[in-house]
Amino acid sequence: MNRYPLWKYATVTVALALGLLYTLPNLFGESPAVQISSAHATVKVDAALESRINAALEAEQIVHEGLLMESNGIRLRFQDGDTQARARDALERALNPDRSNQNYVVTLNLLSNSPRWLSSLGALPMYLGLDLRGGVHFLLQVDMPGAELKRLDSLSAEIRTRLRDNNLRHAGISREDRAISLQFREREIQDKARALIAKEIPDLALTETEGKLSASLTPDARVKLSEYALQQNIHTLHNRVNELGVAEPVIAQQGADRIVVQLPGVQDIAKAKDIIGRTATLEIHLVEDDPGALASASSGILPLNTELFTELFDGKEIPLLLKKQVALTGEHLTNAQPGYDDNHQPAVHLTFDSTGARIFRDLTRENVNKRMAILLIEKGKGEVVTAPRIREEISGGRVQISGRMTSAEASDIALLLRSGSLAAPMEIVEERTVGPSLGKDNIQKGFHSTLWGFLVIVLFMSVYYQVFGIISSLALSVNLLFLVALLSLLQATLTLPGIAAIALTLGMAIDANVLINERIREELRAGLTPHAAIVAGYDRAFDTILDSNLTTLIAGLALLIFGSGPVRGFAVVHCLGILTSIFSAVTVSRAFVSLCYGRQQKLLSIAIGQIWKPEADTAGGKTSVARSGLSK
Repeated sequence: MNRYPLWKYATVTVALALGLLYTLPNLFGESPAVQISSAHATVKVDAALESRINAALEAEQIVHEGLLMESNGIRLRFQDGDTQARARDALERALNPDRSNQNYVVTLNLLSNSPRWLSSLGALPMYLGLDLRGGVHFLLQVDMPGAELKRLDSLSAEIRTRLRDNNLRHAGISREDRAISLQFREREIQDKARALIAKEIPDLALTETEGKLSASLTPDARVKLSEYALQQNIHTLHNRVNELGVAEPVIAQQGADRIVVQLPGVQDIAKAKDIIGRTATLEIHLVEDDPGALASASSGILPLNTELFTELFDGKEIPLLLKKQVALTGEHLTNAQPGYDDNHQPAVHLTFDSTGARIFRDLTRENVNKRMAILLIEKGKGEVVTAPRIREEISGGRVQISGRMTSAEASDIALLLRSGSLAAPMEIVEERTVGPSLGKDNIQKGFHSTLWGFLVIVLFMSVYYQVFGIISSLALSVNLLFLVALLSLLQATLTLPGIAAIALTLGMAIDANVLINERIREELRAGLTPHAAIVAGYDRAFDTILDSNLTTLIAGLALLIFGSGPVRGFAVVHCLGILTSIFSAVTVSRAFVSLCYGRQQKLLSIAIGQIWKPEADTAGGKTSVARSGLSK
C-alpha cells in the first residue's frame, strides 16, 4: 500500500485552511470612500469631528454604509461613486467654509469590503499598486540651492556659538549669497577665529581679506548635503503620507535631486497635492513677552524684527509675539518621544545632535524665565505647536517640554516634531493620475491572462497525464491559493509586473509535476509495481526539483536585492511563488495521489498516460508499446 503519514495530511489540511482564510478578503472588492484628515498640526480628528460629519451628511440626505475612525483620520464607505462625490462636496462645504484656510483634507479613496470577522483575524486584502488601483503620481524637485542656504544659516549660528565659547569677539556675522561673512576689528582675533573654524567646522572653506573672513561649503560638503537633503525629505514624506492612511505609498529617489511619490487609491489630484504639501519645517523662536509690544502688534503695528502668531490654549487662540531670528531649526532634532516629567505630568522628550545641543544650551542659559516657541511651518504658514517657559539652562542635548498638555497632545506633538522637518524645499514638476477604471481594466486583463494560461495548462496536463495530470492541476490551483494568501498575509503590493510573475509562476510550478510524472513513468518502464513507482518517482524527482528551484530562487533574490520599482514587485511575487510551488508540487500532490491510489492493496495500473516501453525484437528490431494500464 501507498499510505501517506497522518501528520502530513494534517499539515496539508491546515495549510489549505489558512490559505483559503487569507485569500478570502481579496474576493470582496472595495467600496468608494471619503477620507477626512487634518490639514494643520493643531487641528484634531476626534469624536466632535465625527458628529459634524454625520450632521453635514444628514443635512444633505446622504447615507453612508459605515464610518471608520482611525488614528490619522476618518473614512466613510458609500454605495456608489455618485454618492461618494456628493458626500465629498457636502463635507468640503461643511468642514472648510473658508477655502483660503482649510482645516481638513477631504479626499476620495477606496475601502475594503472585507467582513470585520476576517479583519479581526488579521486576514486583510493585499495592497494594489498604482497601476491596478488607480491613484496619483508626483515627481518632486528638491531645491538643492535652498538646502545649501538653509545649511549656511545653521552654520552661522554654530560659528557664533563657537566664537562665544572661545571669547573671540567679532564685529558681525551675516550670510551673503552662498557664503558666510565674518567681520573682525583685530587681525589677531581674525587669525584665531580662522584656525578655530578650520579645525572644528571642516565643511567650510575659508578665504581671507583684511578685517573679514568669507566661509563657503566645500565640494565634499555640498555632495553630502545633497544626499542628506534627499534622504531626510524622503523620510519626512514617508511619515506624513503614512499618517494619512494611504495604503503602501511609493516614495523613492529618482536621479540626483528628485523624489517620486505614488499614492494608490487617492483619486483626487488636488487633494493629493494637499497631502504632499503637508511637509513642514521646524523652527524655534524666542517669545517677545513685553506686554506693550504685544498690544502694539495686536493693534496692527508690529515692532521691529517680530512676527505675530497665535497659540491654541484650552480651545482658544491667544496672540503670541515672536522674534524673527531663528534660534534653532529641526535639522538638529534627532528624536522626539512622548512621556512624563518628574511630577508625572505629560511631557515631550526631545533629543538634539551635538551642534543642536550646544546651540540650545546657550539659548536656555541666556534666556532663563523667558518663553520659547516651537513652530511648524506648513505651506508657508507657521503654527505654534507649543510655547514653554525656560526654567533653567539645559545642556546635553536632552530637552523636556511639559505643562498645559494632555497625554494625547504630547503624543501628537512628538509625532509632529519627529516627522515635520524638511531639509530642503520641494516643488512638483510632474503629476499624473491613474483613474480607478483604468486600474480595474488592468486587473481584468491580468486576471484573464492568468486564467487562460492556467486553463491551457490544465487541459494539456489532463490529456497527456490523465488522472495524474488532473492531480497536478489541483496542486497548481493550491499553489495559486497559497501564493495569493502569502501576498495578503505579508501585505505585499501587487502590481502589473506582479501579475506577470504569477502567470510565470504557474508555468514554472507545473514543471515540477512534469518531472514527477515522467519519473513515475520511468520507474514503470523499469518494471516496478505502480505503488513502488509512485514512491520512487516522488523521492527521486525531489532532488532535481529542489536544485532547479533553488537556482531560480537565487536569481529572484538578486532581483529583489538589487532591483527597484516594478522589478522589485516582480521579484517578490516570483520568490514567493517558487516557495509555494515546491510545497504544492511535492507535498500537496503526493497527498492527493495517496488519497486516490494509496488504499488499494493490489494496484494493477495507474492512469498516467502512455508509457512507451521499447523492447528489442530479435526478428526485425521493432518496438512494441506498453500502455499505462499494464503492470509487470
